[in-house]
Amino acid sequence: MAPSSDSPQSLVQTDLSTIRTALSDAGLWLDFGAAILRLQSDSPALAAQVQSVYRHFPLVTQAPWADIHVRIGRQGGIRRWLRPQVTFSCDGSRPFDPFPASAPLPLLEWGTNWVFGRRMNDLLLFHAGAVERDGLTLLLPALPGSGKSTLTAALASSGWRLLSDEFGAWDPLRQEFRAVLKPVALKNESIAVIRRFAPQAHLGPEFPNTRKGTVVHLSADAVSVARRHQPASPGAVVLPQWSEGSATVLQPLSPDRVFALLAFNSFNYSVLAEVGFDAVVQLVRRCPAWQLTYSRLDEAVAALNDLWTDGRVRRRSGPADAEAEADSIDRHTHDSA
Repeated sequence: MAPSSDSPQSLVQTDLSTIRTALSDAGLWLDFGAAILRLQSDSPALAAQVQSVYRHFPLVTQAPWADIHVRIGRQGGIRRWLRPQVTFSCDGSRPFDPFPASAPLPLLEWGTNWVFGRRMNDLLLFHAGAVERDGLTLLLPALPGSGKSTLTAALASSGWRLLSDEFGAWDPLRQEFRAVLKPVALKNESIAVIRRFAPQAHLGPEFPNTRKGTVVHLSADAVSVARRHQPASPGAVVLPQWSEGSATVLQPLSPDRVFALLAFNSFNYSVLAEVGFDAVVQLVRRCPAWQLTYSRLDEAVAALNDLWTDGRVRRRSGPADAEAEADSIDRHTHDSA
């Protein structure tokens, strides 16, 4: 039975036997905000791993709807006993090779992200971190290795509301960003960086020797989970770039560069065609944009906090407001650089 809506029981408050039973029976429903996952599994290890990184999510064992239905299952045959493995299946298909049985969570996270990136075509999905402050979204599109996830995790541990580490989910009809609230995947050196920067942050189990090296997941805090259905307005686009030994520098980006950056870093821009083009144009017109080059995480967070307090980022009702302010924003940025 699902918990009462008046006082929902969180997964961290639930004993593991209850979570295991839910996974092996009708399933566990995880509501990320913009999408809902129904998860079933016979993996002995998955219950504790899901509890660790989805700790503040409510326990829901029955629900009328899920956007995707996923199963993490133990591999049959000899693999049940010799180097056990688990598989990811969605609606009967298995798009990935099996993972070691001790690492069902990375398989769940990567598999779910892959499915969302191909199915959530009611939204324009940018490959970007997304956080919110004062009702405004900071979008962090970047290529792998740029420090995007590390910076997203640092901001989420510094008073910003986490929307997503993987998806900047823009609703073209409602003109707002939506949360796809999943754990932040930290890899290799970034794990120790976040442990030093935010020792209070809750990190899940460590998975060495994955295809991306060592992986740890940062769980969303209770406030982000409680507000996962609250949308956020567009605020700013910042292209992060970690560079060893560099000073912290914010440089304004031209609209044509921002357009290419957003379109290139979208999972479904070409699928949405004209809708996708119009949506990116709207965002370019409404959001001031900068490239952030940094080597010190604390300085990068401070620089982004300053954007939200010194007037360079503010709520705009539409393209006309953004264009009217563009010159003054660029002058302010140039003068302070």
